[in-house]
Amino acid sequence: MKIAILKEQAAGERRVAGTPETVKKFIALGATVAVEGGAGLAASIADDAYAAAGASVGDRAATLAGADILLGVQGPDPESLGGAAAGAWIVAGLNPFGERARVDAYAAGGYEALAMEFMPRITRAQSMDILSSQSNLSGYKAVLDAAAEYDRAFPMMMTAAGTVSAAKCFVMGVGVAGLQAIATARRLGAQVSATDVRAATKEQIESLGAKAIFVEKVAGIEGEGTGGYATEMSDEYKAAQAELVSSHIAKQDIVITTALIPGRPAPRLISDAQIASMKPGSVIVDLAVEQGGNVEGAVAGEVVERHGVKIVGHRNVPSRIAADTSALFSRNLYNFLSAFWDKEKNAPVLDEEIGSAIRLTQGGKVVNERLLG
Repeated sequence: MKIAILKEQAAGERRVAGTPETVKKFIALGATVAVEGGAGLAASIADDAYAAAGASVGDRAATLAGADILLGVQGPDPESLGGAAAGAWIVAGLNPFGERARVDAYAAGGYEALAMEFMPRITRAQSMDILSSQSNLSGYKAVLDAAAEYDRAFPMMMTAAGTVSAAKCFVMGVGVAGLQAIATARRLGAQVSATDVRAATKEQIESLGAKAIFVEKVAGIEGEGTGGYATEMSDEYKAAQAELVSSHIAKQDIVITTALIPGRPAPRLISDAQIASMKPGSVIVDLAVEQGGNVEGAVAGEVVERHGVKIVGHRNVPSRIAADTSALFSRNLYNFLSAFWDKEKNAPVLDEEIGSAIRLTQGGKVVNERLLG
């Protein structure tokens, strides 16, 4: 069983799908590991470190030659995979809805594509969940990006020259990224508040020491979709939420938005009129900018200014903290493959529950129900 760790080809992608730590663990399972030269350099991992861990390091052709499992952060170009074993697994974040043509090409090439972002949110799969591990550090980085653009201090400071007031930070969307953003902003000394459409998150917000801002007058709406994700809300709820947020957002210095609905454009949370109500010098960080954005006027890959408010729209935020996100992503992949490793076959054998959830292609066809529905 040969596992190949490929160098990422996507522009701006600095992460890598394997580390010396996971290389050693895969070899301990009985696999051989090949790493494409330079794969880890942007994540502060030298080729020598992979070689010392027991991997062979070479060019892409040598890395792919006879490989049974191809590991990536983002889905590799199907045309760049020549030489891999017939029916090789592609295990990566494959963006199945946004890159459907690439999924079709994997099927045509005879690959078995496994989309790690389709991992079911069940207890035994928590250690395999790339969305959670990467979102956690995205939430952290979002606060640091806000602090870098904000021309004031986060904490309250008592000085001989007078008092510096604490920044007011509002987090919209309290999933993994939002919870980490709350915790990080609190550690930096900001006054933090947060909101979410899922009523169950109120207790989580308050447990981190933040103030929960929730629509109370619209009864019977929980906002919980399948797998713990938020779902689309009613027009009545949206109107009530907009009214509540408008009054609250005008008082904020920092706003961080994190709301995503799988397979759909990001919900619009902040309008241009709401931006105009904020104080000049305020900062908004839109973590959903690549899926259409939570903030009107946000531009993917840019920091723009509207009404004196900076709107931060960095692409691929996990890649901005590549050493740690690579370490966590690599462990997710190892935890996934090792959980199904059959010692007699010296290969992973997936079960129905997880296999059917993440398998996109098999036998030359697209087989995932979420793509066929």
